[in-house]
Amino acid sequence: MSKANSSTDTGADERTDASARHDTGADERTAEGSRTGAGTRTDTGADERAQRRADRAAGERLSTAPREEGPEAGPGSGSGGGVPAMGVIGWIRWFWRQLTSMRVALILLFLLSLGAIPGSLIPQTSVDDFKVQEFKDQHTTLTPIYEKLQLFDVYSSVWFSAIYILLFVSLIGCIVPRTGQFVGQLRSRPPGAPKRLTRLPAYTTWRTGADPEQVREAALGVLGKRRFRAHTVGDAVAAEKGYLREAGNLVFHVALIVMLVAFATGQLFKSEGGKLVVEGDGFANTLTQYDDFKSGSLYDSDTLAPFSFVLDKFVGTYEESGPQRGTPRTFEARVTYNKGADGPDRKAVIRVNEPLVVDGTKVYLIAHGYAPVVTVRDSKGKVVSRNAVPLLPIDNNITSTGAIKVMDGYRDKNGEKTQLGFKAFFVPTFAGHGKGEMFSQFPGAQYPVLALSAYHGSLGVDSGLPQNVYQLDTSKMEEFKDENGELLKKMLRPGEKLDLSNGEGSITFEGIEEWASFQISQQPGNGLALGGAIAAIAGLAASLFIQRRRVWVRAVRGADGVTVVEMAGLGRSESAKLPEELGDLAAALLTTAPVAAEPPETASVGPDDATNEAGSRPVHPAEAPAEGAEK
Repeated sequence: MSKANSSTDTGADERTDASARHDTGADERTAEGSRTGAGTRTDTGADERAQRRADRAAGERLSTAPREEGPEAGPGSGSGGGVPAMGVIGWIRWFWRQLTSMRVALILLFLLSLGAIPGSLIPQTSVDDFKVQEFKDQHTTLTPIYEKLQLFDVYSSVWFSAIYILLFVSLIGCIVPRTGQFVGQLRSRPPGAPKRLTRLPAYTTWRTGADPEQVREAALGVLGKRRFRAHTVGDAVAAEKGYLREAGNLVFHVALIVMLVAFATGQLFKSEGGKLVVEGDGFANTLTQYDDFKSGSLYDSDTLAPFSFVLDKFVGTYEESGPQRGTPRTFEARVTYNKGADGPDRKAVIRVNEPLVVDGTKVYLIAHGYAPVVTVRDSKGKVVSRNAVPLLPIDNNITSTGAIKVMDGYRDKNGEKTQLGFKAFFVPTFAGHGKGEMFSQFPGAQYPVLALSAYHGSLGVDSGLPQNVYQLDTSKMEEFKDENGELLKKMLRPGEKLDLSNGEGSITFEGIEEWASFQISQQPGNGLALGGAIAAIAGLAASLFIQRRRVWVRAVRGADGVTVVEMAGLGRSESAKLPEELGDLAAALLTTAPVAAEPPETASVGPDDATNEAGSRPVHPAEAPAEGAEK
């Protein structure tokens, strides 16, 4: 069948295709000449290589990905393939090309993920100083190495910041040119049809009695309804679809930048502190109320949200039997809070991962324990102190240790002022005497026991140096002695008391209250990070599942006066959906341009013998000859 040869090359894409097709034509003529010689084998390798070059060039033009360009040889470069003498400017350009390439961006993103691993596995100073110190005490060999590598402060380390900044610059340098290219492609029209549509991956053709102009007009309508951008170029309609693929790529990379900005914003402007509150006590959001407080380098304490709350009750229930015995079932803090200095009281329940949110500040429930209520009396029976003393849990069954300190108000039997200290060990559920070590058997307070040992002297609090409230410094203290001359100590049940030696007073275990530990944090970048993550997922899905493709419909009048319709498609990558889509488009176009009757000279040919050159029926793209085959 004769084919129209009046295609007009309208774009840079088609100039690349045309060059490859001309090379292919020369190869074919050479191969045809070689077939006429005796004993000469047909060389089809050149044809295949030329066709692959043409398809690859056309497919690459469907993407805005920057091309990988190697450094060009400079004046001083020899022909031996050595490193070119590019000069300072040349090396700077080469470094910039490498930094803004997608390969380097992915490597930096991978390094950033690797860098976050030690930040998750090794205790961080910004999170818990006590755990860091405990790690240093237990690993004296690794500690100097970790300190030099800044592994206790990963997220503020020099190497992590360098990776972070390089990734930020790389993404920006990659996105800006791709955005310009993408906008240019949106403003331009799809390129004209290649000269030989038969060489494209998806192809079909048939003969019709409709005029070429009618076919092209109908093709514009069919493609427009399928949301193709289409226009007529010469004797063919050119259409393109799937721009959301490249838009998804750009959205994904922009979203990564948004997430990096959100992370930086959170680190610079965040505030985070902890507070332990016993039942009945409260907290006001001021710096002096925090047990510990950390903030970003640009944080302003004047931005603390004004609110307060009171811990009404902590409720904790646990599985009492079975393999999950002791597992928490209810773990919540019931509070009364108010906004501002005179806001109305409001009730709320704080659970794990269900924080109380007040003006952008979140209050998380992070820990729980017991606070034995003890009453200390002097030698005359006068109450010196009565407090609920929080103790620090050391296992999952809330076995707890701590110190009870009486700093003021106590006088010995001689009337001299002194200080008292008690080492405390508490178990909410005691196994019983003679049943092993004194560790709790259950986290609930089923059989509470408080073990105390007594000291007197100087607690060391007057020196001005900070002390751990859960530890007792006995270096300047003396032991109370029992009747055997040993350290005075006793295990107490609620209501029992320990009498100090020589009538120096007593300490009574009144009962227990519960405490809850809260983390109060303000991190302004969280909403931005969430939006960036959602956009990144949406952009990645678009780039993975949307295929950018081009379709051409050529309609020309054949030698016998009957219109010949050719349709072909080209995708960004190989896809089984492209031939199916082309077949659907051909079926829709058949309603306007139906298959013409066979000419008399081919009337004897059966329908099964018809080909896409004969014109008796359209050939579905899946039935089309292999790529590059002769029609």
